Amino acid sequence: MTIRSTRRTVLAAGAAGAAALVVGCSEYGNEGDGGAEEAPASEEPTSGEAPGGEELAKTSDIPVGGGKIFKDEKVVVTQPEQGDFKAFSAVCTHQRCIVANVSDGTINCTCHGSKFRVADASVADGPATKPLPEEKIAVTGNSIRLA
Repeated sequence: MTIRSTRRTVLAAGAAGAAALVVGCSEYGNEGDGGAEEAPASEEPTSGEAPGGEELAKTSDIPVGGGKIFKDEKVVVTQPEQGDFKAFSAVCTHQRCIVANVSDGTINCTCHGSKFRVADASVADGPATKPLPEEKIAVTGNSIRLA
């Protein structure tokens, strides 16, 4: 009996081998650490640090009734009313574009025209059907940081 390897058989075997390699790598993590998992970073500030991560903005940078987009962090911070700061994901829930601007009380995605309200990120105009997810921020004095 002669076994013929077809291109499909060879490709399938190669794909299975690659999948096994990926699973094996993801199971063991960093080699040389004895299999111990890393402890999560402390969420408590240490010796004089302000709570949260790196400062995103000063409170004066966020206009009342508007907001500011932080593309690198994929976050939009709004101030619907004086002193009331909110943060939401800057990734549009329609097709995952980064929102482009904040104006006239809405967070706007120019990819397909979706608009979200600055107060709660609910959909003001589609095609998006879901609000932007809320993000956590810490406002300390005049500093806004990711929490």
